[in-house]
Amino acid sequence: MLITLKTLLHTLLLPPAAPLLLAVLGAALVGFGVRRGARRSGWALLVIGLGSLWLLATPIVAEKLTRIAQRCPPLDLSRSLPAQAIVILGGGSPTEAAPEYGGDPAPGGFLLERLAYGAYLARRTALPVLVTGTDLETRAMQASLARNFGVATRWVESRSRDTFQNAQFSAPLLKAAGVTRIVLVTDADHEWRAAQEFMATGLAVLPAPEGLYEPHAHRLVHYVPNAAALDASTRALYELLGDLTRRALAALALRRQTT
Repeated sequence: MLITLKTLLHTLLLPPAAPLLLAVLGAALVGFGVRRGARRSGWALLVIGLGSLWLLATPIVAEKLTRIAQRCPPLDLSRSLPAQAIVILGGGSPTEAAPEYGGDPAPGGFLLERLAYGAYLARRTALPVLVTGTDLETRAMQASLARNFGVATRWVESRSRDTFQNAQFSAPLLKAAGVTRIVLVTDADHEWRAAQEFMATGLAVLPAPEGLYEPHAHRLVHYVPNAAALDASTRALYELLGDLTRRALAALALRRQTT
């Protein structure tokens, strides 16, 4: 029930739905408002909704939000890592039966990027790998690690549907094997929140974010809205709001990891 509610709130409170809902409400007040005050409020909502959608779709705003969300530095591989295992988090919408892979499951998009980096770390460190996510996600992750990167998976946690459960269900598997120190692989926006959940289970975590923001000179095109920038803004806002929600639920003892 909580997962369904989170998904619904995610859809309604983040762009593009939230700004569009404001704009629609504003347009309704402008068109059907009887009182002058209602029409003024309608114009304000319409401008705020469309204006915020425009701003969030501009690369310059998306980059600033991304830099705020990405609070973990890159993993330093120049020294020996004090870790016993690598944990790769699932996500996205894997393909159940990819024709190009003979009908085997296959990850897509950002999940494949996480796997590529996790495999790179596994080869560099020779640490065993745990994958965590839904049943389909973990099957796709296992298959891709073996097929595309030649990396074996030591542990599979296939019951979790969100980051809280990734940590909740993975920690017992690791601790049963004597593992208390992990390298945690996920995308850079998500890394901070994920690390907090895993540390709350009593594990020591070395963050290993992938897809870190790279500073570059701004040009005129960075002020022109596009779909990729809107997606980046949405992902950053999701993580920032998700971390606030995590803190609130833990403070109210409504959802807290146990060690």
